[in-house]
Formats: sequence, C-alpha cells, structure tokens
Amino acid sequence: MDDPLRIIGDGVQSPGGDMGLRGNALVKLFSWLVLLRTFDERAVALQRQGRIGTYPTFWGEEATQAGPLLALRDEDWVFPSYRQNAIGLLRGLPASVPLAYRRGYGGSHGFWNPRRYRVAPMCVPIGTHLPHAVGLAWAAKLRGEDLCSLVWFGDGATSEGDFHEAMNFASVFAAPVIFFCVNNQWAISTPFSRQSGTATVAEKAAAYAMPALRVDGFDPLACWWATREAAERALAGGGPTLIEAVTYRLGPHATADDPTLYRDESEAARYRSLEPVGRMAAYLRRQELLSAELEEEIRAEARAVLDQAVADMESIPQPGAEIMFEHLYAAPPLNRR
Repeated sequence: MDDPLRIIGDGVQSPGGDMGLRGNALVKLFSWLVLLRTFDERAVALQRQGRIGTYPTFWGEEATQAGPLLALRDEDWVFPSYRQNAIGLLRGLPASVPLAYRRGYGGSHGFWNPRRYRVAPMCVPIGTHLPHAVGLAWAAKLRGEDLCSLVWFGDGATSEGDFHEAMNFASVFAAPVIFFCVNNQWAISTPFSRQSGTATVAEKAAAYAMPALRVDGFDPLACWWATREAAERALAGGGPTLIEAVTYRLGPHATADDPTLYRDESEAARYRSLEPVGRMAAYLRRQELLSAELEEEIRAEARAVLDQAVADMESIPQPGAEIMFEHLYAAPPLNRR
C-alpha cells in the first residue's frame, strides 16, 4: 500500500496545500479540534478527582474525528465508538450529556436523541455498531434518501466478525457507508502486529472489492479530504469505502490503564510532536488565518463550554433506579401487583 496521505506535513511544511478547504472553514476545523481536546483533558481531570467514572481518552486523535465530520453534511449519520465519545458536541449536543454518561447517569441525562443530531449512541462493545451503520445506509438507499453514514472503529475491531460481515454486506449491496478505522496501533495492550496478517488495514478492502485510502491520522486535513472523497463516491452510487487513519495512541487506553506495563513509552513520546492541535495551529499561522488573539479566543470559548458543562452535570439530581426503564419501553409499562 502507498504511504498515508499527508497534507499539512509535520507542522513546518505543507506540500499538498489544503485541497479545497479554505478560510473560515479551516478556522472552524481548528476550533473543533480545540473543543475536543479541551473536553478530553477536562474529562481526565474529572475522573482523577472522582467526579466521573472510568474514561477512554482520545488525546491526539482529534483529527480523526473533526476532519471526517466536517467533510459530511448535517443529514449524514455518524456511528461513534467509545473513543469518539464527544463527537456529538460538534453537532450541538451539550457537553454535559457525555459527561453525565461517564458519571453513571442514564436515561435522558447521559443519552441523546440520535435522530436530532444524526449521531448514533456511542458503542462500547467492539465492532458491533458497524453492521448498524451499514443497515442505516442500505435502508437510506432503498428509500431513495440522499445521505450516507460513517462509522468509526479502532484497529482492534478489524479482528471481530462484525467488521468482515459489515464490509461484505456493504460491498454486495453498494451501501453508501464509510468505514473509518482509527489505527492507533494498539487494541488495549495488543499491538497491531499481533492482530493482523496484513501489514495494513486498508489492504483488507481488496477482499470486498472496495476502494481504500490510507491517511495520516494526525493530519485533520488529510482526514477531511479522504472522507469527502468517500462521501462523494457513496452519494453518487459508488458504494462503500474503507479509510485507514494511521496514528498512534499517545496516552493510555483509558484512565484505568497503565501502558508502561506492556509498551515502551519512549515510542509514544516520538509521536507527540505530530499531535493535530498544534500542527493545525502552525498551519493556520502560516496561512495568516490564526492570530494569537483569535487562538486565545477559541481556547477560552472551549474552556467556557466545559465550565458550563461541568456545572450542568453536577446540578443533576442523583437519578433513582427507575431511570433504567426510561427508554426501555415504547409506552410506560402497566403497574402490576
């Protein structure tokens, strides 16, 4: 396979240009990266303080979330894994909702209406949401609806049967779905080399006669461009695409994990300079689109959003056990004695 597509390089050079994304759209993408980063850092702090439960970090993987979402339209659906737990914020979901979920609150406190945001519930089981994304895309095709779906998953999910079943079904029925694999090299403590006989995730697409792209997962513009290409193909009737975003999990799998027990942390340190928020900021400065004042304004706004989210989360009264049944039935169950 070819080397991963890179557009903004190492933060110093930009050999590929922006490939069509300019001006305010670039600043919007940066603001999304900052909001995701701020959420992730705040959530880790809250967990360490005992104010929320175990939390799966995504520090350094923001490009794989903000870039693809910006390439989609509001009517397109997205299916997040637990690693994209804050993606709804970029479509207007209050940040207090995913925080409340991590606090252990269910029902209307920790979940949202998927139809309102076109964001499916985040999926904790590995890979089980891939067939859901395919099913929605196929249904849209049968109904003649002009939309596609995108599903995020990690490299570990490619070891699950759901991945192969979803890929095969999508290929056979030309479903308008984008498979977006965030290959951060680690499925908790299992390295990618122990998960796959192929050197890349992208080459697995050949078994399903499906086009594939490999991109630098630290590069938000590369992630945006690849998703735009896949979405245009899907909406034109060209069927599914597999995108492999090659990155590295800079931190632990989650706040309950200690990666020093199974990997050399000096390797993670070598990747830190590639993290997307700093690279995108440097790129925008070179384009004269980001002043120091504007950058601080964007960061301050993100901090204010999280300040309010934490206050809102902690103002929720402790729910009772009845909240478990809030969305279990289409109608309230009959009282039985």
